[in-house]
Amino acid sequence: MTVGLSFVGLLLAGLPISLALAAVALIYIAVSGNLVLLQSYPQQMFGGLENYGMLALPLFILLGEFMNAGGIGRRLMALTLALLPQLRGGLAYVNLGANMMMASILGSTVAQITIMARLAVPEMERAGYPRDVSAAITAAGGLLAPIIPPSMLFIIYGVIAQVPIGEMFVAGILPGVLIFAGFCGLIGWQARRRDFPRTAPMMPPQRRRAVIEALPAALIPLSIIVSILGGFATPTESAVVASLLAILIGRFVYREMTLADTWPALVSAGRGAAVVLFLIACAQVFAWVVTFANIPALVAAWLSGLTDSPVLFLLLLNILLLGVGMVMDPIPAIILIVPVFLPVATGVYGLDPIHFGIVLCLNLTLGLVTPPVGTGLFTASLLTGVRAERIAALLVPFLAVAFLVILLIIVWPEVTLALARWL
Repeated sequence: MTVGLSFVGLLLAGLPISLALAAVALIYIAVSGNLVLLQSYPQQMFGGLENYGMLALPLFILLGEFMNAGGIGRRLMALTLALLPQLRGGLAYVNLGANMMMASILGSTVAQITIMARLAVPEMERAGYPRDVSAAITAAGGLLAPIIPPSMLFIIYGVIAQVPIGEMFVAGILPGVLIFAGFCGLIGWQARRRDFPRTAPMMPPQRRRAVIEALPAALIPLSIIVSILGGFATPTESAVVASLLAILIGRFVYREMTLADTWPALVSAGRGAAVVLFLIACAQVFAWVVTFANIPALVAAWLSGLTDSPVLFLLLLNILLLGVGMVMDPIPAIILIVPVFLPVATGVYGLDPIHFGIVLCLNLTLGLVTPPVGTGLFTASLLTGVRAERIAALLVPFLAVAFLVILLIIVWPEVTLALARWL
């Protein structure tokens, strides 16, 4: 109770989300009287960042800056438009499709939103889309990263739950495609309702020119795909290679990037990375306090005593997960929740651990773009300059679509299990 009331009070007082998370941990330590926890406080905060994979975040932020400065992103968007027929809201579909492609490469919502916010949002704004709508579509596309393989959430769940990670990847394909298709349908409805700009008609010579001009730019995403899927580099290392390619292509091929543009890109990337990384560190220390307070175990015991139905159990669990996802990053939430709820799900209700894992990860994914924590939401806000509250309001229909897919998976487990079993 102390943790929740303190957190809400600090947010209402206008304290930034990252500072509120860190302050709540200190308040709990003071109220509990267990001052020895103060000795672990710095280590827990640092531990939230002590991960080699986290290094990919500032590097992908830097890649987005270089691609934007060198005119690379604009040419990639032009290439996608050249391949599309003329239709209303074409750039919105391009944004979503590019997000799905990046999701299959990165597996990180923050890194994905970082790149797409630098590439897609400026192009959509120049085409006549409202900036807030462009930011919201970009943030919604970030929901695909933890679902489309490779997924860091699936990897972490597989390790903790001792289930094959490959089966988790396969089981996530169809839900990811369903969410993507639902988002496309929603964009089609919004395009008519909001009168999104139509894709400009392109003559065959214009299409050929767009394709030819984009070939050097296409080397950057291609280098990421080949290096990661080929096993030549980790996502972190591929970001370094792609950043170097972006400098060379922007400087010597397109001649839009000068040496003077390098320093502002570095400064902007450093500022953006610092804010997001500090938020992640504070989320880690907040999760540590929640775990120490034994809150998840108490809730699990209460929840398992309410029903004998597996479907009703998952529905009740989803309500709980929505609340958890709103105040905690998915990775520490999985680390916290799986040891508590997986034995109940499999032992008491007989649920398949793969099915349970997909439902769990999908639900926690929604928390990435919902306040008050929502690292993906605040990343999109920081990088686009649109208020987080405005983006969150525009994301409500996308969240509804994602939740409908989750309900479909709960009622019909074969959506996740059929493909994994077939392969």
